[in-house]
Amino acid sequence: MLRQVTSPIKIFQRNISTSLRDAKTRTLLDKVIRVDHAGEYGADRIYAGQLAVLGKSSVGPLIKKMWEEEKHHRETFEKLMAENRVRPTALLPFWNIAGFALGAGTALLGKEAAMACTVAVEDVIGDHYNSQIRELVEDNPEKHKALLETVKKFRDDELHHHDTGLQHDAEKAPFYNVLSQAIKIGCKGAIWVSERI
Repeated sequence: MLRQVTSPIKIFQRNISTSLRDAKTRTLLDKVIRVDHAGEYGADRIYAGQLAVLGKSSVGPLIKKMWEEEKHHRETFEKLMAENRVRPTALLPFWNIAGFALGAGTALLGKEAAMACTVAVEDVIGDHYNSQIRELVEDNPEKHKALLETVKKFRDDELHHHDTGLQHDAEKAPFYNVLSQAIKIGCKGAIWVSERI
């Protein structure tokens, strides 16, 4: 029986191909985990700011409930960062201040503006999570199965927050469209920067 011999060139090409695929997967994981942690950290701070202003209002318990879910999301990504040895974004101190200021600032405009902030942020985050789901599936759905389940669950939570904001008069906020667009632009910028720094 003749044994087929693989040429050294083919072995080298296969090893290079595997190494490139592994490097691409590692880069994708780093980006996804880093930016999602930054986003959940920012959301944690937004709800903290809203609760500081509206904690004793009629929407206080609702904000507190959404905040608890965001804390769980943040803690999950902190664990994933440790498990996968992913560094956080260098901008966390900035997101701490910016998130709290956005939450408190919109809450000072009233509960409707706080809800408008929630709707705008969660709309962007829902779209962002959907993009990540596509990227992870394209890369390797089996390899990323656990992360995909987490991202899908958190996306659904964020979309529920979005819908909750709409149900609680977000669209009645003063200058709703301007406020919403400004917050969405800020969120998209924060995502872009956090993926890279």
